[in-house]
Amino acid sequence: MSHDHDHHHDNELDPMAARVRALETILTKKGLIDPAAIDVIVDTYETKVGPRNGAAVVAKAWSDRDYADWLKRDATAAIASLGFTGRQGEHMQAVFNTDDTHNLVVCTLCSCYPWSVLGLPPVWYKAPPYRSRAVIDPRGVIEEFGVTLPADKKIRVWDSTAELRYLVVPQRPEGTDGLSEAQLADLVTRDSMIGTGLAKGAA
Repeated sequence: MSHDHDHHHDNELDPMAARVRALETILTKKGLIDPAAIDVIVDTYETKVGPRNGAAVVAKAWSDRDYADWLKRDATAAIASLGFTGRQGEHMQAVFNTDDTHNLVVCTLCSCYPWSVLGLPPVWYKAPPYRSRAVIDPRGVIEEFGVTLPADKKIRVWDSTAELRYLVVPQRPEGTDGLSEAQLADLVTRDSMIGTGLAKGAA
């Protein structure tokens, strides 16, 4: 399963991406959309939003027990309190990794994903192999991302829908007690908030 291969030739695009590219071309020629405006929107989610919002949420949960409890009870409100709301992030649930359980998020029907918290979904998240195998063989999928979990650790798979999207709160790495929230946020990766990775520095 390919995770991060970017292809720029139309004949190498998956069918949905090819349709989107064709539609964008037609609408641009008709003067109905401005490619520059679309580029700004994409850049916002890729480089300005990205996973930074989610990382800030996780770092605050690591640092503030009251906030972590609120995030468990009402993730939508807790996340919104930091100013992170909007497209596909209206209804959220946070699931916390523990010593006993590792959480993994997938959308088996399409590619539901919390854009306002994690930015644009990675290509592999939308790919049929991930969407099917994450449910059938979650441990094997996680291992393909370079993460080997203890054999006795339970893996719980959460299926995102149009009504509810999930944020995985990875375990806080050891030896980070003296770090600020900003420093902690730097340890939080996009993959760790999906469940296909761990926070930086975590064993």
